[in-house]
Amino acid sequence: MPVERLTVVVTRRLPDVVETRLKELFDVQLRDPDTKMSRDDLVEAMGRADVLVTCLNDEIDATMLAQAGPRLKLIANYGAGVDHIDVATARQRGILVSNTPDVVAEDTADMTLALILAVTRRIPEGLAEMQSGNWAGWSPMAHLGGRLRGRRLGILGMGRIGQAVARRAKAFGMQVHYHNRKRVRPEIEEELGATWWESLDQMVTRMDIISVNCPHTPSTFHLLNARRLKLLKPTAVIVNTSRGEVIDENALTRGLRAGEIAGAGLDVFEHGHEINPRLRELPNVVLLPHMGSATLEGRIEMGEKVILNIKTFADGHRPPDQVLPSML
Repeated sequence: MPVERLTVVVTRRLPDVVETRLKELFDVQLRDPDTKMSRDDLVEAMGRADVLVTCLNDEIDATMLAQAGPRLKLIANYGAGVDHIDVATARQRGILVSNTPDVVAEDTADMTLALILAVTRRIPEGLAEMQSGNWAGWSPMAHLGGRLRGRRLGILGMGRIGQAVARRAKAFGMQVHYHNRKRVRPEIEEELGATWWESLDQMVTRMDIISVNCPHTPSTFHLLNARRLKLLKPTAVIVNTSRGEVIDENALTRGLRAGEIAGAGLDVFEHGHEINPRLRELPNVVLLPHMGSATLEGRIEMGEKVILNIKTFADGHRPPDQVLPSML
């Protein structure tokens, strides 16, 4: 008799090659059109799925998990971050959670450097002038930005993405500093030419650029709060390609508007796609719609990890990228 295939429900559209491979391996229900599922949609999907493939804006809380059907045994998240899933409650209910780590570090680091350059070299202002047709020609004092070489970059979170940012910064001639929950190995510090700061307060007061590359956890919520933002030099720039909740967005906005912070490049926001409207008005702020990991190659590799996690689970083994509450 043929082996019964797992029912897999996917909450958003994925690259064609990923969806095709999922269809070949499992009984897959794809999302069409590509819109975010409502809370009711997600609960309904959890009632008919053996495996639910979620994305970062699919909030899965304890109340929803309590309504999940007995079939649901795996939430295979399409992304590394799992702060939108109540992993502890899922585990209590016998539902495994997996993610897709170690895939988008290089892509996100590329975008971090792009934002650093965009803010410090005032690229959006130049683009706006060219697109408006108002450019009157070259002038010695027009659009003066700042050189990256020699600037101090403070990296908040020295995991894979933070280290990838550090390698790029070193190539630009920047001085690399970092704050991390644990100090990285000496050979990594030597390779990156990185200086460790146990005190985040002491680090941020000395940096020219702060790059946020740590995950969102209860301990990192508003890690850059109003008090810490006040410690920054008025010439400092903040770039965030990690999670918006790490920065107190209202305090950041106040600091930028008051001239207490020179600029910011933000790819993520504290309240998802609901952005503080005052940020949009500032010429020294570059806003992107969460594009840090948005490469086709990265999205396909994320899908391959999802498939591997589901296939390993289907074969009766622990998914290689299982997330445990103790890891958060």
